[in-house]
Amino acid sequence: MTTSGSRAAHRPSRKQWVIEAATELFATQPPDEVTVADIAARAEMTSAAVYYHFSSKDQVLAEGMRAFATALREQLQALTEAHEPGTDVGAAVTSLLSWLGEHRSAATVFFVSSAGMSQEAEALRQESRTELLAELVRLIHKARASVSDAEAAVIGLGLLALLETAAISQVRGDDVYRSLGHRSFVREVGALAERIADPAG
Repeated sequence: MTTSGSRAAHRPSRKQWVIEAATELFATQPPDEVTVADIAARAEMTSAAVYYHFSSKDQVLAEGMRAFATALREQLQALTEAHEPGTDVGAAVTSLLSWLGEHRSAATVFFVSSAGMSQEAEALRQESRTELLAELVRLIHKARASVSDAEAAVIGLGLLALLETAAISQVRGDDVYRSLGHRSFVREVGALAERIADPAG
């Protein structure tokens, strides 16, 4: 009884270990080229140990994406809770972008490498977009008390598009990101977020 209890206690950390190893691989290689054996080697365990926790590499990918989406939503919720009513949203957007930079591998998988991989990956991304949009609308209402629900929804869509585009630019290190440099890039994203949120301001 004690043994099985202690084994159960180890399972979440072993499972997380597999997800982290897979995420690092998926961030640098096309996911369809990564094998369970590759994930096992990166996690320093056997393929059988990976299969103990996951039925396939697609399930590892989906669980990693789901965990990232949850963490991203919680981060935005925390920023919304901390947001001072009546103040610009630029700082919240740049804080979220910085958080994405700190979770670069998972952000790369979520926004770039997993695109078109499976229906489940697309469904997860769509579900995450819906949740993020709802939270951005809440942030807009907090920043601008007089804004209507319809206007907040449109502004939220604009901010979501900006955030996704900026996240992709940042994780890819594309020409725009490289030419501006990290600090200027983040500053410009914040300024653009403020213009989207309050074009008359």
